[in-house]
Amino acid sequence: MDGGPRVPEQRRAGSAGTAETGTLRFGVLGPVRAWRGEKALGTGSPQQRALLAALLLREGRTATAAELIDALWGSEPPPQALAAVRTYASRLRKILDPGVLVSESGGYAVRGLGEGALDMSRAQDLAAEAEKARGAGDLGTARGLLRQALALWDGEPLAGVPGPYAETQRARLEEWRLQLLESRLDMDLEQGGHAEAVSELTALTAAHPLRERLRELLMLALYRSGRQAEALAVYADTRRLLAEELGVDPRPGLSDLQQRILRADPALAEPSAPVTEQAAAPVRPAQLPATVPDFTGRASFVADLSAVLSSASEAEGRVMAVSALAGIGGVGKTTLAVHVAHRARSAFPDGQLYVDLQGAGPRPAEPETVLGSFLRALGTADSAIPDSLEERSALYRSVLDGRRVLVLLDNAKDAAQVRPLLPGTEGCAALVTSRVRMLDLAGAHLVDLDVMSPDEALCLFTKIVGEERVAAEREAALDVVAACGFLPLAIRIAASRLSARRTWTVSVLAAKLADERRRLDELQAGDLAVKATFELGYGQLEPAQARAFRLLGLADGPDISLAAAAAVLDLPPEDTEELLESLVDTSLLESAAPNRYRFHDLVRLYARACAERDEARPSEREAAMSRLLDFYLATTAGVYAIEQPGDRLIDNLETTRYPGLRFSEGPAALDWLYTEAASLLACVRQAAGTSRLRRAVDLLWVAKDLTESGASSYQYEMTARATCEATRSMGDAWAEGRARTVLSDVLLVSGRIQQSEEEARIAMKLADSVRDSTTVSWVANNRGLICLHQHRAAEGKAFFDQALEGLRAAGNRPFEATVLGNLSRAYLGMGETMKAVEIARHGLATHSEIGRSVRLANSHFALGVALTQAGRHSEALDEFSHAMAIFHDHRQRLWEGVTNFRIAQVHLATHHPTQAAQHAELALNLGCIGGDRMRGNVLSLLGRALSQLGQVDRAQACWHEALNLYEQSGAPEANEVRPLVKASSQS
Repeated sequence: MDGGPRVPEQRRAGSAGTAETGTLRFGVLGPVRAWRGEKALGTGSPQQRALLAALLLREGRTATAAELIDALWGSEPPPQALAAVRTYASRLRKILDPGVLVSESGGYAVRGLGEGALDMSRAQDLAAEAEKARGAGDLGTARGLLRQALALWDGEPLAGVPGPYAETQRARLEEWRLQLLESRLDMDLEQGGHAEAVSELTALTAAHPLRERLRELLMLALYRSGRQAEALAVYADTRRLLAEELGVDPRPGLSDLQQRILRADPALAEPSAPVTEQAAAPVRPAQLPATVPDFTGRASFVADLSAVLSSASEAEGRVMAVSALAGIGGVGKTTLAVHVAHRARSAFPDGQLYVDLQGAGPRPAEPETVLGSFLRALGTADSAIPDSLEERSALYRSVLDGRRVLVLLDNAKDAAQVRPLLPGTEGCAALVTSRVRMLDLAGAHLVDLDVMSPDEALCLFTKIVGEERVAAEREAALDVVAACGFLPLAIRIAASRLSARRTWTVSVLAAKLADERRRLDELQAGDLAVKATFELGYGQLEPAQARAFRLLGLADGPDISLAAAAAVLDLPPEDTEELLESLVDTSLLESAAPNRYRFHDLVRLYARACAERDEARPSEREAAMSRLLDFYLATTAGVYAIEQPGDRLIDNLETTRYPGLRFSEGPAALDWLYTEAASLLACVRQAAGTSRLRRAVDLLWVAKDLTESGASSYQYEMTARATCEATRSMGDAWAEGRARTVLSDVLLVSGRIQQSEEEARIAMKLADSVRDSTTVSWVANNRGLICLHQHRAAEGKAFFDQALEGLRAAGNRPFEATVLGNLSRAYLGMGETMKAVEIARHGLATHSEIGRSVRLANSHFALGVALTQAGRHSEALDEFSHAMAIFHDHRQRLWEGVTNFRIAQVHLATHHPTQAAQHAELALNLGCIGGDRMRGNVLSLLGRALSQLGQVDRAQACWHEALNLYEQSGAPEANEVRPLVKASSQS
C-alpha cells in the first residue's frame, strides 16, 4: 500500500482548533468566505476575494504588490492594477477586525488570526495527527481524523476566484484532497471496509479515470468483496485507457496486483498494513465463559487435552488440533472444556471463540448463523459476510489464517454441524463437546468423559459447601455424592442448595436424597441418569417455583423475556421476576441477559416431562401456551399498528385474551420485534397442529416486517412453510388461505415469482371459499404485483382493481393507498404515464393524511417510479429521497436497496453515469426486494453505467453475472442482457 498523503509545503499560522464565538474564521477549501462567529461576512467582488485568498494562503507571510498583481491578473494586468489592489485591501480592512490585514514593506499580509481560523490550517493539523496515529498503528483514530479533515472541503477550493495564482492553488488543494482521500480509503480497506468502499471508489475512478492509485484500491476492494471478475476488468479498462490517452502501461504496482489476483494470492484475502507502518491491531475476541472457581479433579483429562492444544500452539506446529469430548448430559463436558481453554489462553494470543450449538435441543444452531457471529467477532463487517454456508466457511478460514485462535464448540449435535466451524490452518485449535462420540470427525482426538471418581465428587461437594460442614459429617457427604451418581451437575445442584441453607445439615440433605427410585435412576445410562440429577433440584422447589419451572419449559424459543414469561405464568412481571431469579439461583434456569432467561436444553426437556407428569390438569399446559401466543400476537399487532397506522388488518385478526406490551414510539417497537424474532417464530411453529393454529398464522402475518426488512427472512420462510403444511393437514381453509398468503409474500420479496404465483392462486381460492375478504384483498394485491413482474400489466390492473374494491368496502384507507401506488405501476406498464402519475399522487396524498409510516415511503417510491417514466427526473429524485429517509428510519434495508436502484436509473437516464454507478453499488451492498432477480437488474444497470464511463471490461463482468442470475431464476430479463454480453465479447 502507498504511504500517507503529502501535506502541502505551507507555513502554518496556527494549530487546529475551534474558533471562539465572535472571532474571525476563513474558508478557502470551497468558496472564499469569512465569518465573525457564526455570522457570514461579505468578501466583495471576485477580484477582492482573489486578493484575500492570496493573502490567506501565504499564512502570515507578506505578499508584495507585484506578487499580488501577478496573482490576480498574471502577465496582462490592467493599467490601474496597483490602485485596484489598494482599493481591494482598503475594503477588506473595513470588513475584518483591526490589525488583521496589515501593510508591510510595500505589500500586505494577514496576521493575528486565532487558532484554527483557516480551514486549510485545520485540515493540515488533522492530517498530521492522522499520520501520527497511523504510524502508531491506530488506524481507527487515523481514519476518523482524515474524515474530519476531508469534511472541511466544501466543493471546489477557491471556487469562483479568478487569476492564475488561484488556478494553481486550486489544483494543488484538489490534489492534496485526493491524496488524503486515497490514504483514508487505504485504511478503510486495511480495516475490512472493502464492501462499503466499492461504491465510493467506483464514483472516484469515474471522476478521475487516469488516477491509478484509485484504480488499484478499487481492484482490491472488489476482490475482497468476492468480485474477482470485476477486479480484473478494472485492470483491463485501466490498461486500455492509459494506452489510448497517454500511450503508457499501468505502473508496476497495478500490474503486480493484477497478477496476484489471477494467482488468488491468499495474502490479498485479508488486509495487510504498509511496510513502513505498524499494522492495526486485529480484533481479538475473548468469548470464553467464566471458568468455575471450584473446578475439581479431572487431572488426567486436563493434562491430555492441554497436551493436544500445546501441539497446535507450538511455532513449528503443523496441525490444526481438534479435541472432541463426549459424555452424558451433566457429566461436566462444558466445565472441563472451558477450564482447559482458559488454561491455554496464553497459547492463543489472537483470541478465543465460543458458541453453544444447542445440539441437544429440537433446533440445533445453523452453522451459517454461527459463522456469521464468529466473523463479526473477528472484525468482519456485516456487509462483507456472504450468504451461503460454503462462502462463510471459506471466509472464516481465510480470516483465521495466520492467527492463533482457540474455538470452543459446545453442545454439538453431530460432526456435520461442526465441520464448517473448524479452523483450517496450523496454529489454531478447536475443542468440541457433544452427547455423542464423533467417530466421523476426521483427525479428531476423541475423549470419553465419565462421571467423577468418589474422591473427586466429594472434593467438589466440599469446595461448594465448605470444609467445616463436610468434615463434621463425612459419611453423610459420601451418601450425598453417591446418591448424585457422582454426576458433577447433580453434585453442584445439591451442594449449592445446602450451601444456601445454613440451617440444614449434610445429613438432612442426605436424607432428602435417600429416595431409592432416584438412586436407581442415577445408576442408569443415558438421559434417565440426567433426569434423576435434575430431579434433585426440582424436588426442593416451592410449589410456585415448581409450577414456573414446568410451564416455562413448554416454550420452544432459544430464550424467553420476562414479559413473555409473565404471560406463560399469568403473573405480574414483578412476581415473575422473583420466581425466575430464584430458579436462576438453583441453576435450573440461566439468566441470558437482563430480563431474559433460558434453560439448558436438557433441563428444558426435564421440565417438560415434569409438566406432563405433575400438572393435575392438562388444560393448564394448553392455557400457558395459549397465553404466550396471545402475548406475542397482541404485542406484534401493536407494533404493526405503529408501523402501519390506520391499517385495518389488525381488526381482522383472531381475538386474544391475554394483553401484550404497548409502545409509544416506533424504534422501541421495532427493537422488541427484532429481539423477539427467534422466540416469536418458534411460538408460531409450536402452535402448528393445535387449536392455536389460526392465531399462530395471524401472528406470522403481522410480523411480516421480519422478512421485508431482511432481518429473519430464512427463519420466517421456514415457519411459513410449516404453518401451510399444518393448516392443510388440519383441513382449515381459513387458516390455510392466510398461511399461503404469507408464504406468497415471502416468495415475492425474495424474487421467486412463479412459486409466489402458485401460492397466491391457492390462497385466493381458499379465501374465496370461506369469504375471508381481508385475505382476498391482500392476495389480489399480491397477484397484481406478480403480474407486473411477468409484464402482464393489464391483468395486474384487474387484480389491483379487485383489491381496491375490497379495501374500500372495508374502509382500509392505508392499504388502499398502497394498492394505488401499485396500480400506478400497472398504468405505466400499459403506457398510460400521466394516469400513472395521477394515481400515484392520489395514493401519496392519502398516506400523507394518515401520517409518516413505511407505506408513506412506498407511496413516495411509487410516485418516483411514475415520474421517472414521465421524464420528470428532478421530481422523481425528490420522491425517492423522501422514500429513502423513511425506509431507513423504519429499518427496511431491502427497500433502501431498491430505492438506490431506482435513483441509479434516474441518473443513468439523465446521463450521469458516475452517480448511477455509485447508487447501484449501494443497492448491491444493501440488498433488494426481489432477491437474485433484482440483483440481476442492479448489475445490468451498473454495467450500463460503467460502460458509459469507459470501463467496458468491468461492465462486461457485471452483465455476465446478471445473465447468470437471470438464467438461474428463469427471468425474462435474460433476453435483454444476453445481447450486451455478446456485443461485449465480440468487441
